[in-house]
Amino acid sequence: MAEAGAWGYELTFLFATAFRAAVDELHRELAAQGFDDVRPSHGYAFQKLSFGGATGIELAEHLDITKQAATQMIDYLEGRGYVERRPHPSDGRGKLVVLAERGWACIRATEAQFGAMEKRWRERLGEREAEQLTKSMRDIVGSFGEGTAKLRPVW
Repeated sequence: MAEAGAWGYELTFLFATAFRAAVDELHRELAAQGFDDVRPSHGYAFQKLSFGGATGIELAEHLDITKQAATQMIDYLEGRGYVERRPHPSDGRGKLVVLAERGWACIRATEAQFGAMEKRWRERLGEREAEQLTKSMRDIVGSFGEGTAKLRPVW
């Protein structure tokens, strides 16, 4: 079997491999800190909720899942203390899902771990190469066009 580069997509394969390795490392560290009940998909939900909360429908749209699947995720996260349902401020019948303190603590732990990873990468590459890689990655993300390259789960 030839290496990925032989088919002309080694860079794509390396992006995917690096992303998966970073997520795996993150979740090992989160588990060690007591957040052993969160999964990568929950991080995408937390990201959406960190901007003031969301309805179940908004969360489903963000995650590109059904409303029923979003409700199951919300139930799971609420049962473990990561989120809370509150009355919606403008819809008397609706509920707003917001992060609870445990959810915010998980976000802080995630930010610290991602910061440690990036520091390690910068030390490995050197500051100049790390800055160039960051610029190149921005260019690559931008090449997909506005609105198409946003942080969303890969199902």
